[in-house]
Amino acid sequence: MNHLAERIMSLRPSCGPVRLVAVDGPAGAGKTTFAIRLGAALGCQAIHSDDFPVPWEEGPGGWFHALESQVLVPLRDGLPGDFRRYDWVRGEYAERVSVPVAPALVIEGVGTARASIARSLAFTVWLEAPRELRFARVMERDGAELEPRWREWFAAEEEWFADDRTRERADLIVPTD
Repeated sequence: MNHLAERIMSLRPSCGPVRLVAVDGPAGAGKTTFAIRLGAALGCQAIHSDDFPVPWEEGPGGWFHALESQVLVPLRDGLPGDFRRYDWVRGEYAERVSVPVAPALVIEGVGTARASIARSLAFTVWLEAPRELRFARVMERDGAELEPRWREWFAAEEEWFADDRTRERADLIVPTD
């Protein structure tokens, strides 16, 4: 991970003074774990799509506007951003999270490397694993009662990635099986 961090830090800033790194890929691919490790290697913050409410009916794109307006737009202008983290257990917003102007920032989640912000990204990591393995991972993590929703989500994200062509723009593809 340190070699990757060195590679990223050698790149030019991409979002104002920040090297914005997206960790993207389908559900259950290991994005959160990878992003935490990469953020530690870079000595920077990692922001997760799970920090924002994700309306299931809006699919993979529904949460991103909050990240963009509250964090990415200020960073592009050289200003700190902030947002209120969503607490999924309580079903409500929790504490404010400050996002300082720093040399790097990792964002992770389905849709973080979307085409609409490609020019703001210094580096994109795509994680992938076979569908069956990813589905087993999310069932173990979230419980079988969410199986119908997860089946809908998997279909929605497959359509999202096909339309957005996210994987094709990745700087690094990491299989996690």
